[in-house]
Amino acid sequence: MTPTSETQSPAGEKLVGPTSAKPTEQNWRRVLGVPSLVLLGLVYMVPLTIFSTYGIVVELTGGRLSAAYAVTLVVMLFTARSYGRMSQAFPFGGSAYTYATRSFGAGLGFMAGWSLLLDYLLLPMINYLLIGIYMEAAFPAIPAWVFMIVSIAAVTVLNVLGITAIAKANFVVVGLQALFIVLFVALGLSSVTGVGNLDLMVPFTGAEGADGLSPIFAGSAILCLSYLGFDAVSTFAEETKDPKRNLPKAIMLTTVLAGVIFLGLAYISHLVLPVSTFNDVDSAAIEVIGKAGGELLVAFFTAAYIAGSLGSALTSQASVSRIIHSMGRSGVFPAALGKLHARFGTPVLPILLTSAVSLLALVLDLLTISSLISFGALVAFSVVNLAVIKHYYFDQKERGARGIVHNLVLPAVGFALTVWLWTSLSGLSLGFGLAWAAVGLAYLAYLTRGFRRPPPQLDLKEA
Repeated sequence: MTPTSETQSPAGEKLVGPTSAKPTEQNWRRVLGVPSLVLLGLVYMVPLTIFSTYGIVVELTGGRLSAAYAVTLVVMLFTARSYGRMSQAFPFGGSAYTYATRSFGAGLGFMAGWSLLLDYLLLPMINYLLIGIYMEAAFPAIPAWVFMIVSIAAVTVLNVLGITAIAKANFVVVGLQALFIVLFVALGLSSVTGVGNLDLMVPFTGAEGADGLSPIFAGSAILCLSYLGFDAVSTFAEETKDPKRNLPKAIMLTTVLAGVIFLGLAYISHLVLPVSTFNDVDSAAIEVIGKAGGELLVAFFTAAYIAGSLGSALTSQASVSRIIHSMGRSGVFPAALGKLHARFGTPVLPILLTSAVSLLALVLDLLTISSLISFGALVAFSVVNLAVIKHYYFDQKERGARGIVHNLVLPAVGFALTVWLWTSLSGLSLGFGLAWAAVGLAYLAYLTRGFRRPPPQLDLKEA
């Protein structure tokens, strides 16, 4: 382990890191515990995220959204466990990029990081797009792009100020969404109580004539973007107190809690409005919520959803800026991207770069962004499952009876399930995703002068 020292920041906070490092340039402030990490993960996911692609996935699965979420949750539990295992071995920032690099080398690590980068660059964008859609619906006189730009500016400022500001804002966001969820569940159950011939299995069996598992798998593949919060938790390793103990707990708790929320809301929503087609697929959530609680609940939903989208944008931009910082610090990206601001202790240039990319929300559509995020997520998830096998089973040789189960069988199942969902994505998503991978491979060839030089190595510090 690298020797560490403690110094005081200008604000009086402890800074922990290698004794040779300059705290204001290279060291994160370790201020996050398990509750804060879980909160960050849940806000990143947005508890109300099921309404983002509600109409799209309900129509795709023939009314079997709950079944699709159940499949996705099972897959994500295996993968979240693998993330927890790798965070114990390598408690650094960089997520799948870090784990793949340390397990398979810098070349594959770069490609894993490149795939994950697609997700993180697009996740803030999808939130800004949704903010524009719902705010324009509420205030038709103001075009959606105005709300998008204002949101991007506000999120950028909060990210520059630091993770503590984000964590405090997230308490308000989660509280507002939690209140909406309680009201929606209560009103939704009230609206279906006493309904004759109510089929309690319809959220899983779907509309009459809906058969076959392929549509469910296709829907599950899209829904993977809902669970990226546990990956986001791993990117805050260098700001976490005792990361080897706290990160695995936070990752699993985030996944389980989010899964219960998603599945419960999907189930109740379909009981309230058991249909598989909508007047407007993008705003299908309004139809469901209106049926459950009328215009007042729709108005509250809009407020809670906007707050949730802002919170998710805050956390997702913070995560991608840390990945870009990690890659800049290692020499994969220009060195300026690997520096922390002397005053704020945050990666200002990566934050600004992410904000610039987010402006593409003005021209891209919801389905395209959702599918591309899921593509990158599933590639990264596959690599992390394989990394557990490589690191623990082959490198560390933990091969007893317990080792075979934990270090070979379970991550192998997680890998198989993620590949299975990956192949269920649409042809358009696969095409765009493979194009992104080709660009990444070309950039890697440039960095290594035609693969004649080793790729840049990560500059990571252990807690």
